[in-house]
Amino acid sequence: MVVLFGLALVPLHAGDAEPAGQNLAERTLRRLAEQQRDLFATAARQGENLDEGSFRQQMQALAHDYELLVRHNPDFAAAFAAYGYFLSKTDMRKEAAAILLKANQLDPDIALVKNQLGNLLAEDGKPLQAAPYFIAAIKLEPKEPLYHYQLGTVLAEARDVFLQAAEWTRDTLDKAMHEAFRTAAELAPDRFEFSYRYAESFYDLEKPDWDAALKLWSALEEKASTAIERQTMRLHAANICLKLGKADHAKALLATVDEPKLQGQKQKLVAQMAPPAKN
Repeated sequence: MVVLFGLALVPLHAGDAEPAGQNLAERTLRRLAEQQRDLFATAARQGENLDEGSFRQQMQALAHDYELLVRHNPDFAAAFAAYGYFLSKTDMRKEAAAILLKANQLDPDIALVKNQLGNLLAEDGKPLQAAPYFIAAIKLEPKEPLYHYQLGTVLAEARDVFLQAAEWTRDTLDKAMHEAFRTAAELAPDRFEFSYRYAESFYDLEKPDWDAALKLWSALEEKASTAIERQTMRLHAANICLKLGKADHAKALLATVDEPKLQGQKQKLVAQMAPPAKN
């Protein structure tokens, strides 16, 4: 349900000096995190040319080393967090959840653990259980845009489930969802997909501010890097204009849409402007 974004549990950069005062367990975790980062990066670069046998072997070796680390350091929360995240990326979902819950038990203030537990629950079709984890992650790290985006996504995609719960009303749900997407877009203005989803979220509202939505789509058109992206924003703007009763403005916008792939969407909007057939 919720889109997973690549997010390293231990921020590392090539050439980083090893922090002073690290003990053996911390140094081991750093090494494993580096190996994991490099392994996934290499796999992404190779794409369809990936040697799956070699990749699987390296993943198994990394899992073995993580297992040894947590076995010998049963109170090392960061190790459980990293191991749980690693397992979640290998589709070992039940094992990942168990390890992440252990990390959360050892240290309830790791935002990434909360977020990943939310991801697993949302993907398992348990949005009501997932949302509190996303909210907890936001409270711990309010400046992380991904956590806001994840919350907005689960609220939007499972709206009907939330509305069946006593603690949610359409008004509170709309406000929480819309605010989550808005915050994600504001915290990460360079992430086009966050801004796009924020603009889309007006369609999800029971009482949308169409004037505000129109401004957003116009602003997104200026950020778009390709002709088809710019014309897609114009289609959205034209749609909003129709909702606002600005048919002439919508017609002018649609006249500029000539991308072949967008003609189907364009014609649907053009049809809305056609006068009703006389009986």
